[in-house]
Amino acid sequence: MIIKPGISTLEKCVEDGCRYILVTMAAKRARMIGESGEGLAEADSKKAVSLAVAEIEAGKVGYTKVKDEEITEETEAVEA
Repeated sequence: MIIKPGISTLEKCVEDGCRYILVTMAAKRARMIGESGEGLAEADSKKAVSLAVAEIEAGKVGYTKVKDEEITEETEAVEA
């Protein structure tokens, strides 16, 4: 169970406070930490999810929003 940082703090780290983006970021980063065993921020726990959430709060990791045009172009390239 994640107690620190709180969800209200983490929601400020993503666009429009979107929890889906937040969960996706944390899950992907936790997988990366699980593979490498190294985190970019200090956390109370050494578990991958705790480290990922601490990194998001610290601003050490982020995301890039993909535009709809880019998705369409990639889909067309795969279908061709």
